[in-house]
Amino acid sequence: MAASGQEVLESNQEINQNTEILPNISLGFHIHDSCSDASFSLCGVLSILSGQEDPVPGYTCHQRGHVAGFIGSFPSMTSHEIARLTGIYGYPQISYGLSKTSLNELVEFPFFYHTFLSDDSYFHGIIQLLALFGWSWVGILTSFDENDKMYSEELRREIIRSGSCVEFLELIPEVVSSRDKREQISNKIFKSMANVIIIHSTSSRMTFSLCSYVLKTINNRVLIFSVETSSIQSVYALTIPSTCTAVNGSLMFTIPKGHIPGFKPFLQSLNLSTFPEPSLLHSVWRNAFHCEPKPTEGIMEYCTGHETLSDFPASKYDVDHFQFTYTLYNMVYAMAHALHNMYITKSQLGESLKLEPQPWQLNQFLKRVHFKAPDGHEIFFDDKGRASVHYDIVQFFQFPNGTSTTIHVGSFNPSAPRDKQLIVNQTAIFWKTVFNQARNSHILFIIELSFSSQVPHSVCTESCAPGHRKVLDREKPVCCFDCIPCSEGEYSNTTDAENCMKCPEDQWPNEKKDKCNPKVIEFLSYGEPLGIALSSVSILLSIITALILGIFIKYRNTPLVKANNLNLSYVLLVSLTLSFLCALMFIGRPGAVSCLLRQSAFGIIFSTAVSSVLAKTVTVVIAFSATKPSSKLSKWVGTRVSSYLILLCTSGEIVICILWLLISPPYPDYDTQSDTGKMILQCNEGSTFAFYLVIGYMGFLALLSFIVAFLVRKLPDSFNEAQFITFSMLVFCSVWVSFIPAYLSIKGKYMVVVELFAILASSAGLLGCIFIPKCYIVLFRPDLNTREHLIEK
Repeated sequence: MAASGQEVLESNQEINQNTEILPNISLGFHIHDSCSDASFSLCGVLSILSGQEDPVPGYTCHQRGHVAGFIGSFPSMTSHEIARLTGIYGYPQISYGLSKTSLNELVEFPFFYHTFLSDDSYFHGIIQLLALFGWSWVGILTSFDENDKMYSEELRREIIRSGSCVEFLELIPEVVSSRDKREQISNKIFKSMANVIIIHSTSSRMTFSLCSYVLKTINNRVLIFSVETSSIQSVYALTIPSTCTAVNGSLMFTIPKGHIPGFKPFLQSLNLSTFPEPSLLHSVWRNAFHCEPKPTEGIMEYCTGHETLSDFPASKYDVDHFQFTYTLYNMVYAMAHALHNMYITKSQLGESLKLEPQPWQLNQFLKRVHFKAPDGHEIFFDDKGRASVHYDIVQFFQFPNGTSTTIHVGSFNPSAPRDKQLIVNQTAIFWKTVFNQARNSHILFIIELSFSSQVPHSVCTESCAPGHRKVLDREKPVCCFDCIPCSEGEYSNTTDAENCMKCPEDQWPNEKKDKCNPKVIEFLSYGEPLGIALSSVSILLSIITALILGIFIKYRNTPLVKANNLNLSYVLLVSLTLSFLCALMFIGRPGAVSCLLRQSAFGIIFSTAVSSVLAKTVTVVIAFSATKPSSKLSKWVGTRVSSYLILLCTSGEIVICILWLLISPPYPDYDTQSDTGKMILQCNEGSTFAFYLVIGYMGFLALLSFIVAFLVRKLPDSFNEAQFITFSMLVFCSVWVSFIPAYLSIKGKYMVVVELFAILASSAGLLGCIFIPKCYIVLFRPDLNTREHLIEK
C-alpha cells in the first residue's frame, strides 16, 4: 500500500493489532514523497510496483507481500497522473485530497475513488452561502494557474446562473516586480463595490502575494477562501503574516477535522531515536524545531534528540484534531475493510488464500465498503466513486502575537437534501467593521478593525423595498437595476419584486404601496354637511308646501282660491309635497329598495305635478273659450277634463317606469374607478336610456305646459294663471336643461347632489311661481280676495 504521513503508521498498527480486520494477515505500507510533482509521483508508483529504488516498468521483484492499492496523493494534478498509470494495471486508488470533476469519468478512471471533490456540487456551497447572506455582487481572486483559472471561470458561471453577479475575476501573479502593476491591481480591487471577495488558488505562494500588496486595500471586505486555498495553507503549514489583517474574520471552506483515537500519544512519543535513519520525520523536525537531525555543515544547530511535539502549544500544532490526516486515516481503513471482505469471500468460495489476488478484484469490494469512522460518520462510496463527505465552514482569526485560531460556524453537505445542505450558525460569526482608516498615496489602509454582528452588504443595487419594482438595464448586469415605485392602484409586498400587482377592485394600496387596504365606501350620507343641508331643505320645503295646502283648505271658499281650480291645486300641492320628500330617498346608504323606487317614484310624482300644471292651463283655456256664444267647449267645462288629462299624462310615465323596472331595474353598485382610494356606493340605473326617457317625458310635459301657457298669457288676469305657469315652466326647463351636462360631467356622490338640486329647484320653482303670490293675497291682502275685485279685474 502506498501513502504518506505518520498517520499511516498509526492506522497500520491498529489494523494489524485488530483481530476483527484481516486476521492472520499483516498489512504493510510503503510511503513515497511525491513533492507535489507529477514526475516524482509517477516514479514513486513505478518504484513501488517494481520493488526497486530505480523504477523498472512492467517488472516486479517483491520479496514479500503484494501491492493491493494506492492512497494518494493530495494535489489533484498528481492524483490525476497516478490514476492514469495505476488504472492500466487495475490497481484501485483513493485520493484523500481534492479532485477535479474530470476524474468522475468512470470510463477513463474506473479504479479511482474520491474523498473530496472540486466541482459543481462544491460550488453550490459557496452559492448557497452567498444567497444566505444576500450577497449578490462579489469578486473573485485567483492565480495564473490553468486549473485555478478554469475553476474560477466555472465558479463565475455558476454564480451568474444562480442569479448573482461577479464584478471582477482578477488573476493575481505570484511575483510582481513592477510597482505600477501592483498599484493597478490594488486600485482596481479597491474601487470595486464588491464587499465580498472569493479567493481560490492552489498556489502556495499566492497568499503572500495577496498579503503583500492586494489585501492591504481591502481590509474591510469579507473574504471567502475556497477549500483548495484553505487546504493549501493547512497541508503546507503556511503561516499568514500577522500584518495581513484583511484575512482576519474571513470565512473558509475546509476539510472537516476529526479525532484519531490514540494518535495524540503516538505523535507525542515520536523522537529522532524512533527513526534514526533519514525519513519524513527528519523533515518535520527541521521545520518544527529548526535543527538538523544529523550533524551537517548547515547553518542550523544539531538536534538534541529530546525534542517532541508535546513541546508545541495546541494553537500552533494541534495533535487532537486533524483534517487530511483524519481523512487519510479513514481511507487506510477503507482499503483494509475492502481487503478483509475480499478475503472472506474467497474463503467462503473455497479459494486458497495463498493465491495472489489480482488488483482489479479489490475494486468491486471497495465499491461496497461501508463502515463508521471514529466520529460516527459513515464511510462509503457512491456509484461514481465519491465518498460521503461534507465540508466545514470556519472563521479565521489571527492575533498580533502570530498565533491564529478558527471558529466552526457551519457546514456544507452536498449529499444532503437541498434545503439541508448548508447549515450556518450566524450568531457565531463576527463581521468586520472599519474602526479607523487612513489614506496614503491613493491607497486606503485600515489602521484598526472592530467586529460586530451586523451582516455586511455586498450588492450592486440595494434591494427594492416593497412598494417598488425592479427595472433592469440591458447595459448592466442583472444585479444592477433601478427601483421604480408601483403605479397608482398597484402594490408589491416583497423585496425585489419584478412586477407590481393590481389591488382588488374593492381595495387600494396604502401610502407605501406595500399592501392593499379596503377602500373607503363613500355615499351621500345624512351625517355629512351636504347631506344635512339637502335633507333639511327637502323637509323644510315639504313643510312649506303642506302649510300652503292647509291655507288653501282653510280659505277654500274665498273667491281667489275658487277661481284657481281648487281640486287641481290640491293635487299639485300634494304632488309637490311628495316630490320634496322623494329627495330623502336619494340621501343615505343606497339599498336595493331605495335604488329600485327613488327614480320611478320621483318620475311618477313629478309627472303628476307637471300634468296638474298642464291641466290648469288647459282648464283656463276651456273656461275662457266656453264663454263665447255657440262654443262647442262649453260641454267640457268642469273637473272631468282636468282629471282625465292628469291620468292620461301620468299614465305615460307609469308605463315607462314599469317597463324600466321589469327589463333593467336599478340596483346598488360600487364605482371603483372614479376616485382613487374610494369606492362610491351608488345606484346603478340599470338602463341609462330608461333613466333619460323618464326625465325626457317630464320635460315634454313641461314644454307642452309652457307652450300652452305662453299662448294664453294675454287672457284677463282674473282667470289667467298663464303668466305664473309660464315662469314656473321656464324655471323647470332651465333647471333640467342645465342638469343634463352637469350630471354627465361629474362622478360619485356629486351626481346625486346635482339631481337633488334639480328636483328641489324645479319643485320649488312650481311652488314659488304658482302659489306664493296667491298666499300673499290670501294672508296679507284680503281686500283683493273679493268677487268684486276679481270681476273688476
